[in-house]
Amino acid sequence: MQVERTDVVTREVRIAAKPETIFAFFTDPEKMVEWKGQAASLDAKPGGTYRVDITGRAIAVGEYVEIDPPHRIVFTWGWEGDEAVPPGSSTVEITLTPDGDETIVTLVHRDLPEGAGKVHAEGWDHYLPRLAIAATGGEPGRDPNLDREGGM
Repeated sequence: MQVERTDVVTREVRIAAKPETIFAFFTDPEKMVEWKGQAASLDAKPGGTYRVDITGRAIAVGEYVEIDPPHRIVFTWGWEGDEAVPPGSSTVEITLTPDGDETIVTLVHRDLPEGAGKVHAEGWDHYLPRLAIAATGGEPGRDPNLDREGGM
């Protein structure tokens, strides 16, 4: 029996906001597009839709698996029209840990096919700082990924 290897991306960021504030940026479509995507269809309940049109060419699709306000969000992830990472084929787990007036956001993106971790790590490295700006009431500005050929 051959075991298929998969990539895992783990990131952590400290944000000067409460977990309740940050939680909404993963579950509320209007808040989602403040930091990631130009349109979002989110039904934040187990089995509910997770669909974020990030650039018009790169559309992340999956479903919510676990919702534990304001501590944890788990959803599946993949790319519309992508055979390598199809919709729902990987899993993103977000943990929000309060630390005084700040929150430690831990993201684990697993079940990515071998070799897909690098591009997804680059994506999260781009979007998590944008989340930190938006969650503290700032304006992250126009997403430069919108101007890139071929999407992300």
